[in-house]
Amino acid sequence: MKCPYCGSKETEVVETRDSEDLETIRRRRSCLTCDKRFTTYERVENISLVVIKKDGRREQFNRDKLRSGIIRSCEKTKVSMEDIERIVTETERELRNADSVEVDSKKIGQMVAARLKKIDKVAYIRFSSVFKRFVDVEDFEKEVKRLIK
Repeated sequence: MKCPYCGSKETEVVETRDSEDLETIRRRRSCLTCDKRFTTYERVENISLVVIKKDGRREQFNRDKLRSGIIRSCEKTKVSMEDIERIVTETERELRNADSVEVDSKKIGQMVAARLKKIDKVAYIRFSSVFKRFVDVEDFEKEVKRLIK
């Protein structure tokens, strides 16, 4: 495993833990060159999921892309990286347990939004504004009113 700090390939595993869902192994590693520590996650590679975009295009499901979108929504909120990783893992697991390997991007957005709504309302509104393509202030206002009810 390559060190994200210095690029050295000389690393060692310091600690290994199974995740709560037992689908991911978390490994704490130490670089033998720069002595910094970092975390890696290991999971079984599954059958490819295909995301159907709003315009009809199809693309392969990408955990990193989903995580990145959630991280942007959660900036300057109380949502931790563990929460974000859990949302990504739970969403992917639910998608893989579905009957089809093809899924609408809208469904993924709904799944993530529902999970964020339980954790942090601001992150939920931010995510929803992109996912639901809010155009003006009235769209935000309507969503906030629904959230308050």
